[in-house]
Amino acid sequence: MKKEQELKDIVKERYAKIAEQGKAENASSCCGATTPSNKVYNIMMDDYSETSGYIEDADLGLGCGLPTQFAQIKKGDTVIDLGSGAGNDCFVARHETGSEGKVIGIDFTPIMIQKARINAEKLGYNNVEFREGDIDAMPVSNDVADVIVSNCVLNLVPNKEKVIAEIHRVLKPGGHFSISDIVLVGELPVALKEDAEMYAGCVAGAIQKDDYLKFIEDRNFKNIKVQKEKTINIPDDILGKYLSQDEINSFNKGTTGIFSITVYAEKDGVKQEKPKLKLSEIEASDCCEPTSGCC
Repeated sequence: MKKEQELKDIVKERYAKIAEQGKAENASSCCGATTPSNKVYNIMMDDYSETSGYIEDADLGLGCGLPTQFAQIKKGDTVIDLGSGAGNDCFVARHETGSEGKVIGIDFTPIMIQKARINAEKLGYNNVEFREGDIDAMPVSNDVADVIVSNCVLNLVPNKEKVIAEIHRVLKPGGHFSISDIVLVGELPVALKEDAEMYAGCVAGAIQKDDYLKFIEDRNFKNIKVQKEKTINIPDDILGKYLSQDEINSFNKGTTGIFSITVYAEKDGVKQEKPKLKLSEIEASDCCEPTSGCC
């Protein structure tokens, strides 16, 4: 297994290229794949186009679910999006939390942060900000978020337990998360599991579904539930890059399943309601703290 930093570097390089290319040229990235004949499959992503708050320029086609649809975001909430990319889920969340709330996107790819900030400026969203950093060491204080969302990102991080611990740290008592991700039931063939492209493509970095849910349980989250689950089928054309025909036949007839799941859980405790801040107070008190990168 490659070292954590090497895997992070692979993902960062891939997603920098994605940010430069845009969605039209990007169908072969995380939630799609190309074959040797350059046929393109979008095998994971869900359609956002009918979602309130959707901004096409911010949608790079990188998701594997619609976590904001299940996130129970309320007006005035503070929402954090992990792996925010060009800002798609942040802008959907902002529609839900309103101008009186706040949305923070975290991403470790500088060009993604730049792209997201440009999109926010075009929209005039002064209560949406983007911070550069790793989601396993978030540039955010303790007990900040009412809601955390993420879309097809934790599977790209080598140390998923650390991310879940960070989610627990950053959520307010009584806060909750809704996260879409890729998980497995059964073992992937070695050729798929060890390929860097498949790691950056959201598959090889996925872990067992039971292990994923246990990490959440072990961090003392409560009311854990799978809000949505769908099967991800890898076309034979893609499998052919890694497996022989006999291996493809065996894989397709086997017990291994690849799934997109959207998981909900709550941090224990009672949420303390606080007076709603005016936008000017939000900007002065938090938006321009040293880690925000917005000043």
